[in-house]
Amino acid sequence: MTETAIKSTRMNAEWLHAPALAKVFAALSAGGADARVVGGAVRNAMIDRPVKDIDIATTALPADVMRLAADAGLGAYPTGIDHGTVTVVADKRSFEVTTLRRDVETDGRHAVVTFTTSWEEDAARRDFTINALYCSADGAVYDFASGLDDLRQRRVRFIGDAEARIREDYLRILRFFRFSAEYGKGQLDPTGLAAANALKEGMSLLSAERVRAELLKLLAAPNAVDVVNAMSKGGIIQRVVKTRLEPDRFARFVAIETVLGEPPDALARLAALGVNNKQDAAFLSHELRLSNAEAERLASASAANPGINPATPEAVAQTALYKLGADTFARAVRLAWAQSGAPSTDPHWRARALLTDRWKIPTMPFSGNDVLALGVKPGPKVGKILEAFERWWMSENFPDDAERQSKVLKELAREAVT
Repeated sequence: MTETAIKSTRMNAEWLHAPALAKVFAALSAGGADARVVGGAVRNAMIDRPVKDIDIATTALPADVMRLAADAGLGAYPTGIDHGTVTVVADKRSFEVTTLRRDVETDGRHAVVTFTTSWEEDAARRDFTINALYCSADGAVYDFASGLDDLRQRRVRFIGDAEARIREDYLRILRFFRFSAEYGKGQLDPTGLAAANALKEGMSLLSAERVRAELLKLLAAPNAVDVVNAMSKGGIIQRVVKTRLEPDRFARFVAIETVLGEPPDALARLAALGVNNKQDAAFLSHELRLSNAEAERLASASAANPGINPATPEAVAQTALYKLGADTFARAVRLAWAQSGAPSTDPHWRARALLTDRWKIPTMPFSGNDVLALGVKPGPKVGKILEAFERWWMSENFPDDAERQSKVLKELAREAVT
């Protein structure tokens, strides 16, 4: 396919004319190199989705990219130079600039590449047609694999032979499902689905960190429910989330988020899909190499507290909200709601889930200094007095009468020193 044949449309995105990007293009063209934005930025711009990172493909060799960037007064860092990638910094904005490549050798995890000046060869080694889109500085869009048509049809297809693409990197199995959940519509591409199911054993080669990154993005995607169901039928999601799966609970949880107008919470969705007890949360945190903060959020989705259930009085719920904090309380209520089987339109569960909007968590009115000011000597008694006051304060539904609060604290302090 010739360049004139695939140069079929033009893009006029605002970011394409940003001064920082213009400086990078100018630096590369000064050395006679051709350069184009590639991949996600072009794909998203064509369907009016947010563009985050801007990656650039170029005919210039990595050493030349370093030299040309330096000559133009730009920062240049060899962040992945073995694979042809240099990070160029212009106006404090980073751009990954990668030399056109073709694969020489692959093992299902990593690739050995050689550099090329052929845009067709560079496109052929990419995973999906919608990711093999390029855009030059003047806005001309180059489509080497019918990606624009697939993008319009909301279809995610491998470039060339699907099994060959997967054998190059088995992470592409998860990426096929993740991109289908993010950009696809309707039935998954049957050729890609068959290839993923046939080669799923290769996923055992993948690192937990790579799996985790793709899984969390997949779970947060717009069409995650349908895609997870398709993965479950093929036995693929079971290779990633190795606990007892609850796809119906997962679907209810997503519906609840949608009804409440909440943004997707990938970790809470993971809990809805595969966390049935504390052991599951700990197991998945270890298997997926979650950070400490992520592991805590995953575990907190299953927080047990009577106040989470709408059958309890709101005063009990307020105490639970105070103890757990707003994020944990909201996450736990949504998961318990999904677990209950109640529909996403249930008014009682909705009222409990929205308690965080109606009731502001009060601040503990006293600290250790207040206890010391009453004549209590420093030591364990100070903490015990504060704990006793907090228990009283919660049991009385957080009264805000300052005089009453002070009276109770004084009585507790007096009892502690006598």
